[in-house]
Amino acid sequence: MQSLKRKSLWVALSASWLLLVLLGVFPLLRLAVPPRPQPGASPGWPRWLDAELLQSFSQPEEPTEDAPACPRSPHGGRCTWGTCFDTSRCRDGLKVFVYPAAGPTSEMHHRVTASLEGSRYVASSPAEACLLLFLSSDTPTGGCSPEPPHWNSGSNHLVLSLHSAPCPWASQLGRAMVAEASPKVDTFRPGFDVALPLLPEAHPLRGGAPGQLWQHSPQPGLALLAVAEKMGRWRPADVYSPPVGWDGHCEQDSGAEPTLPGERPPNATFCLIPGHHTEAWRFLQALQAGCIPVLLSPCWELPFSEVIDWTKAAIIVDDRLPLQVLSALQEMSPARVLALRQQTQFLWDAYFSSVEKVIWTTLEIIQDRFFGAPTHPSLLWNSPPGALLARPTFSLSPQEFPFYHLQLGSRPEGRFSTLIWVGPPGQAPLKLIQAVAGSQHCAQILVLWSSDRPVPSRWPETAVPLTVIEGRRKVSDRFFPYSAISTDAILSLDAHTNLSTSEVDFAFSVWQSFPERMVGFLTCSHFWDEARGGWGYTAEMANEFSMVLSTAAFYHRYYHTLFTHSLPKALRTMADEAPTCVDVLMNFLVAAVTKLPPIKVPYGKQPLGAVALAPGGPGPEPQPSVPDCINQMAAEFGHMPLVSSRVRLDPVLFKDPVSVQRKKYRSLEKP
Repeated sequence: MQSLKRKSLWVALSASWLLLVLLGVFPLLRLAVPPRPQPGASPGWPRWLDAELLQSFSQPEEPTEDAPACPRSPHGGRCTWGTCFDTSRCRDGLKVFVYPAAGPTSEMHHRVTASLEGSRYVASSPAEACLLLFLSSDTPTGGCSPEPPHWNSGSNHLVLSLHSAPCPWASQLGRAMVAEASPKVDTFRPGFDVALPLLPEAHPLRGGAPGQLWQHSPQPGLALLAVAEKMGRWRPADVYSPPVGWDGHCEQDSGAEPTLPGERPPNATFCLIPGHHTEAWRFLQALQAGCIPVLLSPCWELPFSEVIDWTKAAIIVDDRLPLQVLSALQEMSPARVLALRQQTQFLWDAYFSSVEKVIWTTLEIIQDRFFGAPTHPSLLWNSPPGALLARPTFSLSPQEFPFYHLQLGSRPEGRFSTLIWVGPPGQAPLKLIQAVAGSQHCAQILVLWSSDRPVPSRWPETAVPLTVIEGRRKVSDRFFPYSAISTDAILSLDAHTNLSTSEVDFAFSVWQSFPERMVGFLTCSHFWDEARGGWGYTAEMANEFSMVLSTAAFYHRYYHTLFTHSLPKALRTMADEAPTCVDVLMNFLVAAVTKLPPIKVPYGKQPLGAVALAPGGPGPEPQPSVPDCINQMAAEFGHMPLVSSRVRLDPVLFKDPVSVQRKKYRSLEKP
């Protein structure tokens, strides 16, 4: 009986299942289950920066109903780098010809052309150029430039517009790339176009104002949030305030919001920015202030998104979850907040603080595409000092540069090359050669002969190779990237310098811990001269200093490459005409790259000869031209890069009242 009942139940269930299939209910059940996202398809869900804080609200595998998203229907959408750009014209690298202006131009237009004049990119004619740059004269009030000559359907052209108001003919761009300020997502072509920041009209040509972040978190009592409002204002708010009121749609913008002169974000941790295209200008404002941008479903492409990892400096969120977003911001760890705010300051200074940096970054991105793969690894773009100061002609490996050893967990090699500059009167530094050759870390000695006297035929026997290089009788020859230099570290010396082996060994051990800085023995400093209304210079011994003399200093060989190939030719010429300025120029360069002061190390009581200023320097007092060259350099750099310090690093037990036998560098204290 039991067996009969089970068989009857099984037959009934089978019949019911067959009936459901026949009636078509099973297909309906399948349709009720949301399909999984297909590969390559956008699920419409935001990419959360801190997903672990929001797992309780939703899962990426189970998207809710999507809000209307910004449509993507790019003009010329079929254009890619491989199909629309002729790289055969670029065998000599990226050479840019700028079309002359056809009519009246704005001040910003002049700044763009000035940033290219004298640079390594500029070409004198369209025939020599790899890229033809057309500066659109679009203004927020309207008006367009005519279509440029040599257009050829836009092939190898870059249309650059610093305003997000394209001309009517720009819809027929054809094969031309577009570099536009805050482009809308429905017109931007990733991997082909370049997204620029929306710059204010008063943005400086070079240099630029530094970031405004002086501390990593707001002072007690200040707001956590700053909410963007109309008329260019920012409203302090707390985590319980309602978010910016907009519906997330990317409808046609009604026009730019008026701004208040001098209006800046408050000292807040996060800046809430709506996703409207007209709010794009606030992004750069928040970046400079060190206020972490929180973008509510932005409908515009973030600047230089092809190379900059914005997840390290900004937060992109879904405006449909305001309460969850505010809760996540409140729960974010202090370490994460600090990292985000520091990254805003680095990105501002490296790529956005001046028109020159914006233009050069645009061209570097295009130049990276020539090789099919990024010439600059992501680490170089997103870590100090930035890709503009990490030249690919020097190396493609981050380990070859002096800036990334800490991040990579590496250490500079334990050898250095000595470069001795011999100027007038041309006396061979025999004693100095013997002292340096006695260092266990010395790999080679290079003598740069820049005297009118003939090179001596005999040189002392040393345990390391000694090579004589005939110079061009210019002081700037000391900083040329000679191929004979085989090590990362360079000990730069003047023929008149007197140093002991112990002094050299200790200074090198210090440099190994700070390979991005200059480590030297004699120092000088700059100051602001109120009477003259400019910068001054003093070589007097004092506790505070901002420069070390390169006539007795360690530094990385990469700075020779930057000195020769990145500094303006006018500055190198000035250094050759006023030899006392060459030390100042090298310190300017290193400080501008690292944002750090040099390091001073002790030396013995023996005199350092004529090392007090520069090669061939007559004495301890600066020449009259030194203050002038400092001000010229500050004007060319756009700011004063030198950083003052009062730190001197001494060996352990240095000058301590203990037995000299317990000290490693004993000769440093010998009379």
